[in-house]
Amino acid sequence: MIVYLAGANNQQQAEHLAGLPALLSFAYFSNWMYQYQPTFKRILIDSGAFSELNDSKKIDLMAYRDWSERWIGHADAIAGLDDIKGNYRRSLLNYKTIPWSFPTWHDSDPLELLPELVAMARERNRWIGIGLVPPRQGKERLIRKALELVPDDIHVHGWALRAYTHIRRIDSVDSTNWWRDAMKLRNSALTKHLTYGECLEIVVKRYVRWNRTIVDRKDEIDLFTKLAG
Repeated sequence: MIVYLAGANNQQQAEHLAGLPALLSFAYFSNWMYQYQPTFKRILIDSGAFSELNDSKKIDLMAYRDWSERWIGHADAIAGLDDIKGNYRRSLLNYKTIPWSFPTWHDSDPLELLPELVAMARERNRWIGIGLVPPRQGKERLIRKALELVPDDIHVHGWALRAYTHIRRIDSVDSTNWWRDAMKLRNSALTKHLTYGECLEIVVKRYVRWNRTIVDRKDEIDLFTKLAG
C-alpha cells in the first residue's frame, strides 16, 4: 500500500516530505515546489477535480494538459480531470484530451461505465482511480462491487479512501491529514522528544499498516486515539 501525502502548501511541509510519496495538485501548485519535487520518493499528479467540486475552483483543462505533460517520466501516474458531480461524459472527453492521464470512477457514475474505463486504463499506464462523493462513510459494499470489475493487473488508487485501506485490492490512497496527525503526535507528552520529521515517519507507518495487522480487538489499545485526546 502506497500512501501519497497531499497538501504540501508551504516550504516547511515540502521539506518534511523528503523521501516520502507526495501528491501534487494542479489546483494548488506553485513554482517554488519544483525545487522540492526531486526529493520526494514518489509523485502522483492530481488534476484538482475535488477542489473544483469543493471550492468551486474552476480547472482549465488545457492549462492542466500542458502542465501535466511535463511530469511524464517523473511521476508514477497522472490523473485525468474527472467530473465528480456525475457528468461522466465530460470526464470521458477530458480523459481523451489528455491521453497520458488515468481515468477515475466515482460512485456518482454508473457501474456500467467501469469496463470502458478499465479498457482505457489498460491502453495507458494501467492505473484507475476510485472516488466517492462525500460523505464517504458506509460505502464499502459499493467499493467492493466496483473493484470486482477491475482486473488484478490494473493499479487501483483510492482518492481519499484511507479509511478503506483494509480492502487489499486498493493499491494506493492519498491523505491530507498527515500534517495535523504528526503535529498531534509531536505535542504529546509521550513523544514530544521526537522531531516533527520523526513523528511524520510514525504517522506514515500507521497509515500504511492501518487495518492490516491482525489483532485481538478486545485487548487493542489505540495509542493514537489516546494521543489525539
